[in-house]
Amino acid sequence: MKIRSLLPLGFALLTASSISLAGQTLDRIQSKGELVGVLMENYPPFSFLNEQNQLDGFDVDVAKAVADRLGVKLKLETPSWDVIAAGHWSGRYDVCICSMTPSQARAQVFNFPVKYYESPAVVVVNAKDTRIDSGKDLSGKKVGVISASTYESYLRKDLVIEGAEDKPLNYPFDQVEIAPYDNETVAFQDLALGTGVRLDAMVTNLVTARERIAQDPRFKIAGDTLYGEPNVVATEKGDPEWDAKVTQVIGELRQDGTLARISNKWIGADITQ
Repeated sequence: MKIRSLLPLGFALLTASSISLAGQTLDRIQSKGELVGVLMENYPPFSFLNEQNQLDGFDVDVAKAVADRLGVKLKLETPSWDVIAAGHWSGRYDVCICSMTPSQARAQVFNFPVKYYESPAVVVVNAKDTRIDSGKDLSGKKVGVISASTYESYLRKDLVIEGAEDKPLNYPFDQVEIAPYDNETVAFQDLALGTGVRLDAMVTNLVTARERIAQDPRFKIAGDTLYGEPNVVATEKGDPEWDAKVTQVIGELRQDGTLARISNKWIGADITQ
């Protein structure tokens, strides 16, 4: 009788243990049947609104592939980058597949379970500019960047990429005047007005810059790349089971060629290896 009476309790404990091993984030996702991702609305070709006013791009397709692999629907939110990068989401968002670079400062609020692509940072100027030929010419210039981005930290000369602390970055310029923007579309609009009108230059992703220049000849890239940035999936701290699941899924998408296909679709090359 005693053994019989203990069986339900033992089964309950085993069930509770199994559930806890899944992690609270994955539990929430599976319970709702929905993965909530967060990314930027104006960061082509990674994320942007297409002609149908729907989110599209490299990061969007990767997020869709992750949701499909989890067997759930995808819901995307697009707050400002300041809000995304500040973290402390309190369960509002499940994951950031949003071209985030892992810095030491961000590591205080995020985990970075897996890298999914890498890209270089470049200087973009007005096509008629004759003063800025490379990073060293940014000294004393007004340079636009996304607010709270690693590019802003780079221009302040205090960027430390998480996991690359032993590889100090090169800063070829002296002091610059940093102009932070909520999104790059407005920054490019200001740069298009002419050199020195509102901006002298911008620092952004090479892929994003090429995409913008292909559509608008008023811009050009100045000089070589400034440095290379790993781009990672970011999650809230405190759920190692969810981090392990994200790492597993991204690994599967890389192994079966899904990431490469998405990259070639949007970038014209595989930047995911």
